[in-house]
Amino acid sequence: MFVKRGVEVVETPYVPVHSFADFALDEIVKKNVLAHGFDKPTAIQDQAILPILEGKDLVGTANTGTGKTAAFLLPLITKVSKDRNQRVLIVTPTRELAAQIQDEFKLFSSGLRIFSTLCIGGASLKAQTRELSRRPNFVIGTPGRIKDLQERRTLNLGHCGNVVLDEVDRMLDMGFIHDIRRIISFLPKSRQSLFFSATIPNEIKAVMQDFLTDPVTVSVKTGTTPQNVDQNIIRIQGKNKLEILHQLLIKEEFRKVLVFGRTKWGVSKLETSLTKRGFKATAIHGNKNQRQRSRALNRLKNNEVQVLLATDVASRGIDVEDITHVINYDVPGTYNDYIHRIGRTGRAGKMGVALTFVD
Repeated sequence: MFVKRGVEVVETPYVPVHSFADFALDEIVKKNVLAHGFDKPTAIQDQAILPILEGKDLVGTANTGTGKTAAFLLPLITKVSKDRNQRVLIVTPTRELAAQIQDEFKLFSSGLRIFSTLCIGGASLKAQTRELSRRPNFVIGTPGRIKDLQERRTLNLGHCGNVVLDEVDRMLDMGFIHDIRRIISFLPKSRQSLFFSATIPNEIKAVMQDFLTDPVTVSVKTGTTPQNVDQNIIRIQGKNKLEILHQLLIKEEFRKVLVFGRTKWGVSKLETSLTKRGFKATAIHGNKNQRQRSRALNRLKNNEVQVLLATDVASRGIDVEDITHVINYDVPGTYNDYIHRIGRTGRAGKMGVALTFVD
């Protein structure tokens, strides 16, 4: 089984070498960082921002929720602010993660008049084509849609001299490796390439060789499983799973809960069942369009619902503060899926709880 019982790990807090003021970031970027309450860099930011500012290629390995999005956005926004001819391509495995990066981009670039286009499936291809015609400095998207736009000659990858591949191990898991290789083949030979992945299996090492030139390596992984998550199993033993879930959700401490199911059909059915029982619940899965998925995430963020139900396709893109519990209603298919699921809680130094239903 994928879990451990009640293990408490005390981790020494990371002490950054730099402050944000130490970095040669654009002054408006620095003000945006401070205005939104970021007082000191996380480990990945502390170690990655400087080499990216220096124009070096980089491999970053870090646990989820460590602030790596800002680690590449802050120096790249600064680079574009100095040279408006620079173009940045950011490729992510899921629509939700792409939208999250877009949100952070808007936060950090506020006041600079630097623009981005979000290129993801489930959203209007026509609208994305129109936005790309305005030559935004940043293009943020998923592999399938980026490849589609390139094949339609709407997106010229040859102009993208700065490229970020984010959560590459997840892209490998989701079968995007051939799309990634194709995208890389259209990029200019002279470019700055940034590569982020929680793990580096052999298939990814081959992609790295084609993608990177003399990269700096930054690794701030603290362990295989999130250390701020108390992980336990709940044995079903022939009982009704829905009843057990009901009894958990009525407890006061289950304030903001993420429940994972195996299939779209199962998640949708569970959403209906919980709603009938009076719980405020919503779902996110592959049959939902992008607007519906974004609305579901925002409802959880704004405490309009107590429960968000999801399939694994959404697990990497969910970035919501203060998720108190992750419940694996269906056992995940792989160990990596388990790690990705429970990484949605216990973030930013806070403790979380992960429960897995087992027959």
